[in-house]
Amino acid sequence: MSIKIRAVAAGDRKSWGALYKGYAAFYGVAQTDDMRDRVWEWLMDSDHEVNGFVAEVDGALVGLAHYRPFARPLAAGTGGFLDDLFVNPDSRGLKVGEALISAVQAEGRNRGWGVVRWITADDNYRARGLYDQLATRTGWVTYDLDVDGETV
Repeated sequence: MSIKIRAVAAGDRKSWGALYKGYAAFYGVAQTDDMRDRVWEWLMDSDHEVNGFVAEVDGALVGLAHYRPFARPLAAGTGGFLDDLFVNPDSRGLKVGEALISAVQAEGRNRGWGVVRWITADDNYRARGLYDQLATRTGWVTYDLDVDGETV
């Protein structure tokens, strides 16, 4: 068994879609086919900021990672944001997540990013066990402001 990490390609649409649907279900996020179509279009558009890697084991896609650059004004530099990371439950424990994160890290090194950053759910204990081995947990707290909601 070997893990192959590569850029997402046009022929991956069906397998990628199944993985991305699984990712949304894992987090309890309602996601439509139209939403997956939009993200797929982003991934296939070389001018869009979102990029993706997939992981193959024995010719089957078993994981995905989506990433993009972000400006870091305080550091006067650029970082990379790992938006989505998902490994098929049947392939967990094979170090697929670690391989995908390493690929994003290498991409960041090639692009001159100062950091790769991501967030996860507080109760995502299995993933956090891996993340704690690979990266430094920050003290930052994340907020979401609904742009259509009323402000106080």
